[in-house]
Amino acid sequence: MHTPPAPTQPLDSDRSARRWPGLCPLFWECAAALVVLVGLWWGLGQLDPPTGPINEQGMPATAAASSASTAPASVISTSQRVRQLARLGVRPWHEQGRLGAGVKVAVLDSGFQGYRDHLGHALPSHVAVRSFRADGRLEARDSQHGILCGEVIHAIAPQADLLLANWEPDQPDSFLRAVRWAAEQGARIISCSMIMPTWSDCEGGGPVHAQLQQILAEADVLMVAAAGNTAQRHWSGPCNRRGRDHYHAWAEDCIDNPLRPFGGERVSVELIWSPPQSRYELEVCDLDSGRVVVTGQAPPHHGNAACLAARFLPVDGERYSVRVRHRDGPSGRFHLVVLGGNLTYRSERSSLAFPGDGAAVVTVGAVDAELERMPYSSCGPNSKAPKPDLVAVVPFSSNWRNRSFGGTSAAAPQVAGLAAVWWSAHPTARAAQVRRMLRQAALDLGPEGHDHETGYGLAQLPPLND
Repeated sequence: MHTPPAPTQPLDSDRSARRWPGLCPLFWECAAALVVLVGLWWGLGQLDPPTGPINEQGMPATAAASSASTAPASVISTSQRVRQLARLGVRPWHEQGRLGAGVKVAVLDSGFQGYRDHLGHALPSHVAVRSFRADGRLEARDSQHGILCGEVIHAIAPQADLLLANWEPDQPDSFLRAVRWAAEQGARIISCSMIMPTWSDCEGGGPVHAQLQQILAEADVLMVAAAGNTAQRHWSGPCNRRGRDHYHAWAEDCIDNPLRPFGGERVSVELIWSPPQSRYELEVCDLDSGRVVVTGQAPPHHGNAACLAARFLPVDGERYSVRVRHRDGPSGRFHLVVLGGNLTYRSERSSLAFPGDGAAVVTVGAVDAELERMPYSSCGPNSKAPKPDLVAVVPFSSNWRNRSFGGTSAAAPQVAGLAAVWWSAHPTARAAQVRRMLRQAALDLGPEGHDHETGYGLAQLPPLND
């Protein structure tokens, strides 16, 4: 997922002291200074300089560089980690030996390339792995997204066991097999920071959600999912057919919704509508000439008939737009989601996507250091339950690369880690009890009570003896 730049607003120390009682500004300054001095002393004697170039994702370009970077990357990230764990309420639990022991957490993702280089550092010394791709390759994609998710969980619950699994793109059945495998291996928590908009009706319904809910319920597994980073690349509402030839009009006499790709990587424009008996067309056009670049096709291998996806590689210098046309049946409502670009006409409300729109899932959005929702963080209430459930502060520091981990992708594993720490102290608890604890312990943000931007509030652990 595209991650916008980190916020530049300074932290208001007085506001922080009010929201986290007992952690005064002097505490933070002293703690950070101590960590920096100790870390500097240790690091000068222990760390070799990283080798090899860094690619555009901030990742080492060679295996040797990746291996060298598995040790703590900087003293700064260490001090950030201290603050992050304190904000999550984890430190008293760690001091009492509550580190997630006996709890298995599965990370379902697509980016595990080079994971062995991080064993014993960013990840536990041993992890169980399984690929549900057709080619059986866990490291098929040139991505470390899943490793970063695992690092967050390991930082919060360092004695929890980790399982890593991926699945075949565009095949929900393989995703569900990965979920079943995790449950069969004894995972009590599943963390997923990927979104697949066409796998549901974008309202928490559909056959994939029904099967997922059944698996989680039968195995008593808690699933935590990222809300998604699509608030600025989503539109939802009724189809108005006010444009020419029954095209949807985004504004008065405007059937083109300009689309701005993030770069040269593939863009996926996904349309989901209800009621399912209706029929729509989806087009990506050249904004200047009106020429159709690609039309939407039904994604293969899954049962949601009320969706189309238009995928293309953008050409440098070309401008694009999206058109939606209702062909027949009741016009109803639709959701439009762009992966790999931004939309001009968009709506933040109801921008959650599968699996985060599911009632059986704990859905986590992102806030900045001032506890304001990140502009990209997807919002509810498009679910059968109040959504999102929680939010967490991003970015989260990484000890093996120079750039912190951002987006709602970094928020979800924080909650998974918190759940693992609490569950290790309450091994007989059920998943529903863990979910209730997370809600009750959350620090309410925004309007009193649940709201569709920050949910029940900021995720944190309760006091140790609660």
